[in-house]
Amino acid sequence: MSGNMNAALATSSLPVEPAEAGKKRWRFPAGAARAYTMVGALVLLWIIFTIVTDGIFLEARNFSNLIRQAAVTGIISVGMVMVIITGQIDLSVGSLVGLTGMAAALAQFYWHWGLVPSLLAAIVIGLMVGALQGSLTSYARIPSFIVTLGGLLVWRGVTKGISRGGTYPVEVKSFRDLGQAYLGRATGIALLAIAVAAVIVSVIHRNSMRKRHGLESWSLAGISFRIIVPSALAIGFVLALNSYAGVPVPVLILVVVALAGAFITENTLFGRYLYAIGGNPEAARFSGINLRAQVLATFCILGVLTAIAGVIYTARVGSAGPDAGTLLELDAIAACVIGGASLAGGKGTVLGACLGALFMVSLDNGMSLKNVPDFVQDIIKGGILVTAVGLDVMGKRRE
Repeated sequence: MSGNMNAALATSSLPVEPAEAGKKRWRFPAGAARAYTMVGALVLLWIIFTIVTDGIFLEARNFSNLIRQAAVTGIISVGMVMVIITGQIDLSVGSLVGLTGMAAALAQFYWHWGLVPSLLAAIVIGLMVGALQGSLTSYARIPSFIVTLGGLLVWRGVTKGISRGGTYPVEVKSFRDLGQAYLGRATGIALLAIAVAAVIVSVIHRNSMRKRHGLESWSLAGISFRIIVPSALAIGFVLALNSYAGVPVPVLILVVVALAGAFITENTLFGRYLYAIGGNPEAARFSGINLRAQVLATFCILGVLTAIAGVIYTARVGSAGPDAGTLLELDAIAACVIGGASLAGGKGTVLGACLGALFMVSLDNGMSLKNVPDFVQDIIKGGILVTAVGLDVMGKRRE
């Protein structure tokens, strides 16, 4: 039975299309429909905010700040979507952002640690918290909602305790550069060339995998569409960022994390097991998957990524405060759900989570530029989250 399960998992990430004898017709890529819908919604949101802010929203400086802000939420969302795919949740990431950022700042302020030791301190704390909460969820069988809700309060309390309620500046310039520096324009163009080449190689590889598994290969038009659209988006982003000061370093870190997350979820046995666990835990267990170890590993990954996000957040602000990261967990969860993840588990993508993060940050940025009152912003964001979950529930009922 384990062999059958692994064989099924090996092809589960590839959309099945009925083969037609010798005919290859253009089809809109069904598996990417949600991503293209999100891109359309994001573009529409940008157009609206550009109009209502008299063009300020898409000015080079604001667009650069917007993308840099999205890096923190996006990095957390990459780990969060893995947790959600397994059918779990983590409400403590906002507090963990504050704790890891504070730990790094205190290490520099009191012990004069350099870049690498303070980074490692933050990452180790994130890993330990992820391992603790994952163990309580997977081995002690305490619901992750309860474990991480407690963690939300505990880690915020620890942050306030070790900081004594104070704010501490970041002492190391190279640490601040992780959140504030920009890559040179030439470097941005070079990375763009690498990204476009990676898209081409990825599409060709996926098409060959379809042939290997006996699925209909894409037509020339289909291959071109899958290459041209993401490449055009990447070119537009880099040129827009280069029009100000270049690609922000946090954006580069987000891209690396997102690519790694996408590879893990889509091209490894570990990633396929995540979908199997979230889709049908009992079937996954009977097929020989170690559910406890998988869930523990997923929480550890989220803990490390949250620590990286905490470092970037602290570096961008230039200081660590006891309230840093407040409500970031809701932005990350909303980003995953808006990007197509199901809170019931078994569904979600890294690309969708990153697009959802960009959507949420764009919403915050645009409403702030328009001076929308805080209470109205909360109402709108909460309404969007409930709507996204509601649409997912209705979709499952139709299925």
